[in-house]
Amino acid sequence: MPTTRPELGYGLGLRPSHYDHVLEHLPKVDWFEVISENYMVPGGKPLYYLDKIRSHYPMVMHGVSLSLGSTDALNMAYLGALKELIDRVQPMWVSDHLCWTGVDAHNAHDLLPLPYTASSARHVADRISRVQDYLGRQILLENLSSYVTFEESEMSEWAFISSIAKRADCLLLLDINNVYVSARNHQYRAEDFIAGVPMDRVWQLHLAGHSQSADGTLLIDTHDQAVCDPVWALYSEVIQQHGFINTMIERDGNIPPFDELFAELNQARQLGLQTGAVA
Repeated sequence: MPTTRPELGYGLGLRPSHYDHVLEHLPKVDWFEVISENYMVPGGKPLYYLDKIRSHYPMVMHGVSLSLGSTDALNMAYLGALKELIDRVQPMWVSDHLCWTGVDAHNAHDLLPLPYTASSARHVADRISRVQDYLGRQILLENLSSYVTFEESEMSEWAFISSIAKRADCLLLLDINNVYVSARNHQYRAEDFIAGVPMDRVWQLHLAGHSQSADGTLLIDTHDQAVCDPVWALYSEVIQQHGFINTMIERDGNIPPFDELFAELNQARQLGLQTGAVA
């Protein structure tokens, strides 16, 4: 079973356009999340700023390339570089996505979904266990936004996630926006998803924005918009039911001035205060 969840508070995704602002003003952000791959480099400005900002704030690491659902062998060179970065940053936790990102050593540079089957769950869980053994720590796995379903699927996404988490004894990063997007796209209740995952394993929540497809039939997890009202409402429900969980605002495109993201973060704080779910 998971160890006790640290209570870091409310964090932001660290983006290069905000490096100087953060160092100059040292804003009252409780922690920052960094994209692991941006700093798996031999030197240069990314690591310079990483070290400077890390000296002032706790950090967590969030990756996009573990490709846990792939049938390729685990990329040991990648894992070695990841472990080196972990040693440097000393993050509170490390996360990646419940997906695959490539095959035959080709990186698709996308987070690709899996069929929700017992065999897929066993395959992914076994790979997570090997990664955790190599890194010497539990990792967090994030739920994707979904746009397709598989005829082979034998269970719901939340049952699939629960099965993997139990078998691998891993932790979870619950992306509230992704839950909302997938629920809308596949016409199920977001509340059923939340009720179906083992919340005792959820160490972090993501809040982000999304867009609509050109034909209006799908929501797309673009991370280039402010958090919308229905996602805020779902977040409020989650913390009312389960209490405080480390919360982060995530923005990857159309990145605004720092103060705009900081205002969103304070909105999350206020919801925490209103519901009594505070760090």
